[in-house]
Amino acid sequence: MASLTRIVTDADTAIAVGSGDLEVLGTPVVVAWCEAATCAELELEAHLTSVGTHVDVRHLAPSPVGATIEVTATVTERSDRAATFAVEARQGETVVAAGTVVRAVVDRARFLSRL
Repeated sequence: MASLTRIVTDADTAIAVGSGDLEVLGTPVVVAWCEAATCAELELEAHLTSVGTHVDVRHLAPSPVGATIEVTATVTERSDRAATFAVEARQGETVVAAGTVVRAVVDRARFLSRL
């Protein structure tokens, strides 16, 4: 399990990222933090990386600027080509967000050659 700690700043608010008009943690930010935790959980060979392919995260509770958010990612399914994670963001005992993130494992050079 990977765990990241983030503190909500003005730049993380819904109003700052364009996902609402309140000064609370924005949904796109909490989703990005969940994805960051999944990246921290995967240990891959240097020529490999992972890319997000599916996100299903429910934003369940508001968090004000200054709140400390603990984000965790736990592998629930793994193959050579993909990993599925249970993700959760908590502010103390309150679950702020929870869901699932799926990442594909890809060869860096091969993936970039498709651009």
